[in-house]
Amino acid sequence: GLFGPGLRDWTTGRAVLAGKTAYSAEETPLPAPTILNANERRRAVPTVRLALVVASEAVRAAGLDPAQVPAVFASSGGDGETMNVILEALSVQPREVSPTRFTNSVHNAPSGYWTIGTGCREPATSLCAYDFSFAVGLLEAAAQCLSFGKPVLLACYDVPYPQPLQGVRPISTAFGMALVLTPVRTPPTVAALDLELASGSEPTVLDNPFLETLRQTNPAARSLPILQALARPRSAPIVVESPSGGRVLCEITP
Repeated sequence: GLFGPGLRDWTTGRAVLAGKTAYSAEETPLPAPTILNANERRRAVPTVRLALVVASEAVRAAGLDPAQVPAVFASSGGDGETMNVILEALSVQPREVSPTRFTNSVHNAPSGYWTIGTGCREPATSLCAYDFSFAVGLLEAAAQCLSFGKPVLLACYDVPYPQPLQGVRPISTAFGMALVLTPVRTPPTVAALDLELASGSEPTVLDNPFLETLRQTNPAARSLPILQALARPRSAPIVVESPSGGRVLCEITP
């Protein structure tokens, strides 16, 4: 699953990442997540809409029932717009915070909406590791996949903050991606992924300067080198930054 500027879904994004289509970084409105009912769709904030759109696309592509798939949701923060509104409300009298705003302010709101919308009772993990949230999410999803012996969904997403939060935590634009990891090969499988912790290797950069800028300015977009290797497809070692100066080495085999 994929959504970002000029990358409205995986089909579009795969052609761009493979170099078959020129990249145009035009902003695309976030679609409404169809798994939610009308009332929940209206209340859904950008992080929820983004996470659910890419997660739904990935599970459909894997041919799986979303109610049967454990999930890992990774984001470097929460919904900045919601947090900003709450902080503004707390700075004046009377201090009144909307219950809906409070519900959407928690970091695991997207995973909660996902389990409600899909009727999923499998584990749903929500984690944050600042700029390294994709790497940590990938390791967590892979560990659960091997531990459970069943497919696991990984959804990673980040959206910009409004001012003044954007001034201290700049995120360029909305970007989200999702993968389904399986312990064994299945008919929809596109590649094998071998992971190991490494040190000393420089992170993989993208040859397209506009996509490389996106990779550097949205934490979830640190996934783009892996997505590009899946799109081309080709065997490739990918290095992704992880916390404390570490690296995750990803060997991808189509």
